[in-house]
Amino acid sequence: MQGIGSRLRRWATFGLLLTLMQVSCLALAGAPASGVAPAAAGTRVVTFCVDPDWPPFEQIDAQGRHVGIAADLLRLAAQRSGLSLQLLATKDWDESLAASQAGRCEVLSFLNQSPKRDAWLLFTDPVLVDENVLITREEHAFVSDLASLSQETVVLPKGTSIEERVRHDYPNLKVVLVDSEAEAFKRVSERHADLTIRSLIVAAETIKRQGWFNLKIAGQIPNYGNQLRIGVLKSQAALRDHLNLGVASITPIERQKIIDQHIAIKVVGVVDYTLLKWLAAISLAILLTSAYWIRRLHQINAQLEKLSHTDALTGLRNRTGFESLYQQELARSRRQNLALSVVLVDIDFFKRINDERGHPEGDRVLAEVAVLLRESARLGDHIIRWGGEEFLLLCPATTSLQAERLAERLVLAARARDFRLGRPLTLSAGVATLEVQDVPGQIFARVDAALYQAKTQGRDQVVVAQQSKAV
Repeated sequence: MQGIGSRLRRWATFGLLLTLMQVSCLALAGAPASGVAPAAAGTRVVTFCVDPDWPPFEQIDAQGRHVGIAADLLRLAAQRSGLSLQLLATKDWDESLAASQAGRCEVLSFLNQSPKRDAWLLFTDPVLVDENVLITREEHAFVSDLASLSQETVVLPKGTSIEERVRHDYPNLKVVLVDSEAEAFKRVSERHADLTIRSLIVAAETIKRQGWFNLKIAGQIPNYGNQLRIGVLKSQAALRDHLNLGVASITPIERQKIIDQHIAIKVVGVVDYTLLKWLAAISLAILLTSAYWIRRLHQINAQLEKLSHTDALTGLRNRTGFESLYQQELARSRRQNLALSVVLVDIDFFKRINDERGHPEGDRVLAEVAVLLRESARLGDHIIRWGGEEFLLLCPATTSLQAERLAERLVLAARARDFRLGRPLTLSAGVATLEVQDVPGQIFARVDAALYQAKTQGRDQVVVAQQSKAV
């Protein structure tokens, strides 16, 4: 009887979820799912390794194909870089890391940069920025500071960069390693661990897919977000530079479409009429329990929505929250023939602050720079925590000259401000304005190049991206 009751409860929950969740089957045109991309004559073939069991980011399916968010983003970047990909299949992430260190694969597809990995890898710019969140059972208190916990157990998958940081920053926690993401969530759900620290996207997908509604998001660690990059062997600097061009070409809209494709619930297959009979037989149980499940789903989705669009440290929008905003402003600019500019700001020598004074002091400086930007920006400007020590201002109805003046005001304001570091803190800025002939994402590549020029020319200055020559 206990087994039948358990099955009934699972069917009831499943039936309710099917009525609450939107069924989505978006497809990306021209993105093959095979582990080997066909190579044109003269195209360089690049061997790569992946995490074979990290859904929805990436995995190797039963047909030996690399699939998931990372797979689609990597294929898109490689295609636009003029490269062809050859998958070197491994049994787990540890084997992929070992193969990379041995030089058997030139590229690792989707990983965070860390001091340990810097020993043998170069990294592209971030392909995807995703926050890490704290996952606990429902009864666990909200966690505002991991340092305040005493002897609690945090469970993590093996081989992650988060493990390195947690062991270094929070020696008060007991770290337990498991083989997979699913096992980490299961340990917390079944009370074998107190919490796990995982990607917001993975948390959303896993909680919904597995039905672990006794779990919740209990907090977020400032500056612990995922900046997922492509790792390239140190001997292959030119390859890294080629891939960076492809990464820069991926637009926010394209990136969000890929994410939506893989975290949406998909229902495929023949109708099971036996299941329908079971669902009909237990409809009364569904009605009696639906209010609770609806409330729990609303709570989880509200938490996910808030955390996914806001940077916890600065309170600014993050890059996830930027996607829909950029799409709206771009459409308005095209429709009303209005200028649209972006300003990309970087804190000069920020790594030195972290190295000499520690990450808490670096976090304080980031928060103060965010306040400075709010004070100096105009009412209609949108300020985004772009990643690390970079901030982006999206400026609707703003010409190149107006954006340049805004950027100069930001740089001057930083020079005049006392950040309590014992020395001045300066900003560098790049400026770019949307052009009629721009392809999607080109404005971001140009503003990034302008910022790079400002840094190489001595920092503490503004560089405006050159207008493209008319053809």
